Order: sequence, then structure tokens, then C-alpha cells
Amino acid sequence: MALELKQAPKLVQQLVITPQLQQAIRLLQLTRLELVDLINQEMNENPLLEEVEEASGDTEVEEPRTEQAEEEPALNTEHTVEVKGEGEGRDEFDWESYLENYNLTPYQRQSYQDGEERPSFENFLTKRTTLFDHLYWQLQLSHFTDEEQKAGIWIIRNLDEDGYLQMSVEDISSEANLPFEVVERVLRKVQQFDPVGVAARDLKECLLVQMGQMSVRDPIAEKIVSEYLPLLKNRNNPAIAKRLGVSLERVNRAVSFISKLDPKPGKAFGGEVVQEIIPDVYVYKVEGEYVIYLNDEDIPRLRVNSLYRNILNRSRVPLEGDRNYIQDKLRSALWLIRSIHQRQRTICKVTKSIVKFQREFLDKGIQFLKPLVLRDVAEDIQMHESTISRVTHNKYVHTPQGIYELKFFFNAGITSGQGESLASESVKNLIREIIAKEDPRKPYSDEKLVQILKGMDIHIARRTISKYRELMKILSSNERRKIS
Repeated sequence: MALELKQAPKLVQQLVITPQLQQAIRLLQLTRLELVDLINQEMNENPLLEEVEEASGDTEVEEPRTEQAEEEPALNTEHTVEVKGEGEGRDEFDWESYLENYNLTPYQRQSYQDGEERPSFENFLTKRTTLFDHLYWQLQLSHFTDEEQKAGIWIIRNLDEDGYLQMSVEDISSEANLPFEVVERVLRKVQQFDPVGVAARDLKECLLVQMGQMSVRDPIAEKIVSEYLPLLKNRNNPAIAKRLGVSLERVNRAVSFISKLDPKPGKAFGGEVVQEIIPDVYVYKVEGEYVIYLNDEDIPRLRVNSLYRNILNRSRVPLEGDRNYIQDKLRSALWLIRSIHQRQRTICKVTKSIVKFQREFLDKGIQFLKPLVLRDVAEDIQMHESTISRVTHNKYVHTPQGIYELKFFFNAGITSGQGESLASESVKNLIREIIAKEDPRKPYSDEKLVQILKGMDIHIARRTISKYRELMKILSSNERRKIS
């Protein structure tokens, strides 16, 4: 039987994500600042987009279009056909009817005009001094040779945000091609820089360097740090006193002296700068009902430039290249405008659904937070779970109970003894309150917390208590113990 190549048509259904749909999906998960940046970038690249000024009215956009519809119906018909993209559907590019209504959205931002000329944002920007900058400045003021300067730069470049040296002296000596003695000598000098104890290789060295700079020395404290640091971490002061052969009171004074030292000397220069959170949505209670207000402040409102619209309406014999260019930019502009409006409506829908599920939390507080998963909201507003996940990503809501990320309201449930389901965040808050009221001299162990919660008809495993405690950055009972 001979083999033969043939061509045959085949009908296949395939899901294709168009670039426009990708843009709409991407807009959903953008933060407010990222959205503003994207809009400004699109306005720079697309001449058909322009921002609606607060003083300008919508009639200025609509009236010329109405007149053209009366004077040149044939041109409008031709224009509508050309603007529709192939296979995209009539509604998606029916820009005439869309432009008549897109400024009538209920999510128009309020105008806040105080009549004062506000200073430029750049006037408030400053460069934050880093740990490297602070140490390098001191390095330049020190009387170091070129070789020692090189060793000092290698040292301060290999510090973590807490100020600890992350590279051994041997490795620095090898990679920098410097004598071991020089690196060791410079390291001891850098450790005397401000903040004292920086560039230490471990906690013991950090604390000993700081105590070495004290005007009043405490030999017991130095011995505790040198030999009994694990016992000190567990607050086992009686064992330390027994091994040192001194009274417990004397050990307590030494421990009090050690507690005044800084175990992370570089922390003041490290870490991220705290940013102010601007809510995306506000939830207010008005006459017993919760009202949702979308924060559109500082988000530019867009429209299609009337000049290019008139070119499409009035040009009887336009250049083909110009017309294609304008139509391409028009599609891009309309998709951006529609995607932004769809994003805002979706955020409102999701927030409204969350408010419906978490009304008791809004009324009474975190202990009344209910378990909630993405599927609950998705089924409520007839959307996919992935859409809900994108909408709640890095979005914040201002509520009567405070400002929370939208993802905060989605958490697993824990069943109580009475069959009621409690949110994991509510249980965490309960654990935090129990620990806050404990006796500092006899803190509750994780097993004790299990028993306390069991008395409240909340059955939870000890390992779950431990996991929640670590997530809340609460120390263990041994580390929380205070010796009076």
C-alpha cells in the first residue's frame, strides 16, 4: 500500500487569548500606582488617548459626534464597519455608541480642589542612607592605607541587613588577594564603627564587641555571653547562676545589662521603607447599610481625542496608511478604556460580595471574621476563581475596623466544639490576646494554649498553635519568660 500526503480541512475549537484579553487580565492585578503608570505610558504612546480635564464637560465630546451622525450617515456606517476587528465581535469595537456612554460611568472620581498650588512631588524625595553608605563614610575618615581601604570595602559590602558579616575572613583574603592579617585587623577596626558591633560574625561576637566599648564593664555578663548563650536564650537564669557559682540576683542584673545591647546593629539602616497604604476601596456604614466607594482619585479618566475621531468621520479619501494607523490606535485606546472600567466594576463587585459574607466582622470586629474561600465569592458574583484572585492581589479596603488587604478576608476555617466554623485569623487574634494577658514569669507553653482553647470549645493541634505563633512572630514560652 503506497503512502500518500494529502491536505484535508479540519474544524477544531480552540481557546485563544487575544492581546486585548491579556491586557484586561493584566489590569485586574495591577495596584493603583502601577495602573497610573500604565495609563501614563499608554497616553505617551497612543496619540488618540487624552485625559479628561476636570473643568471640561462631556457634551464637548458628544455634540460633534451627534452632528456628524445627522449630516453624514453614510460615512458613519462606513466607519463602523472598518473599526470592527476581524472576529472580535460587533460590541467590542462599536466605538460610537461606546464613546457616548463611557463618561457616564458611576465610578467617576470626586474633585478635590482646595485652590492651593501644591509643591512638586520631587521636592519630597530623599535618598535614604544605607548601612554601606554610613560605614563607607566612616571608612573614608579613618587613617587606612590603600590595602586596608580595600579590605574595609570588601567587609562592608558583605554585610547583611542586620549588620553581620556573611563572608569569612579567609574567603575575603583569598578573593581580594589580601593578607589574612590585614583583613583581620581591619575587621576589628570596622567593628568599632557606628553602630558598634557591626561586621560581627555571630551574635556572641556582636554582644562582646558592644560590651567591650562600655565605660563600665561587667565580667559576669561577658562570661554569660561567652559560655552560656544557649541558656540565656532560654531564660534559664537559675542554671546560669548554678554554673557560675553566683546568686540568682547577680545573674538577673547581668541579664538586664545584656538586654540593653543591640543584637542587630545594622537593622536601623536596613529593611524596606514603610510605604503609606492608599485604599482602593472605601466601605462606609450609612443608615445601617454598607456603602462601597471606589477610590478613583489620581487615576486619569481617558477619552478618545476628538481630532483623530473627526479624521475618521470627515475624511472622504484618507490615506490608507494613515487610516490603518488611526484605527489600530483606536482599537488599543478603546480596549484600554473598557478594560479600566471593567477592572473598576469587578473590584466593586468583589468587595460587595466580601462585605455581604463578612458583615459581622465589619459590625463587631475580628473575632467575628468568617471562613471564606475564593470559590464562595466566585459563585456569588458568577466569576472564575482566578479572576477573584487577581482582583484581590495587592488591593486594600478601608473598613470601620481598619485597613485590610482584600486577601485578608479569605482564610481557612476551624471547627469549634459546637460545630461552628471559626476563621483562622480569628483564632490567631485569640491566641495573641491570651499571650498578651499571661504572666511574664510563667508564660503559656503551646500545650497550655491548646488546653485553654479547648476550654473555649476550640479544638486545635499543638503544631497548629506553633505554626500560628511563628506566623505572628511570637517567641516560644522559654524565650518569652522574664525573670524579675
